[in-house]
Formats: sequence, structure tokens, C-alpha cells
Amino acid sequence: MNDSFYLFSLKFRGSKDSKGAFAEAMFHDHSFPKSATTFSVLSSYIEDLADDEMNAVTFDELWGMYEEKYFSNY
Repeated sequence: MNDSFYLFSLKFRGSKDSKGAFAEAMFHDHSFPKSATTFSVLSSYIEDLADDEMNAVTFDELWGMYEEKYFSNY
């Protein structure tokens, strides 16, 4: 079973870059869809409800990494 995007992204907490800032903001956002694994659910949340630290550019980078890790064999 694949990790959710949330669990995947938490691995970046503590890094001193935009991915680390994204992960930290996501961790502190109690309404973040923690079990989501689909782009549509996550991107809608990021576009409509997320904190400024969770910007779309960083989300796209992290999503690409997540997709490569978990969905490249499909």
C-alpha cells in the first residue's frame, strides 16, 4: 500500500527549502486531507484552502516526486 501524499511529504520537514516549508505548513494545517492520494483532491485543497507556504509550485514539485515513487510502475 502506498503512503498518502501527506505521509510522503512529511519526510521533507526540517529541510531548509520550499519543500520543508510546505511540509511544515501542511503538518500544522489540521484540515489538510491527510489520507488523499489523488491529484484532484489535493490540488483543489491547495488552490482553495491552503496556507501561503503551501503554494502550487512546490505542491507540483512534490506531487511529481510522489507520483514517480508510487505510480511510475503503472
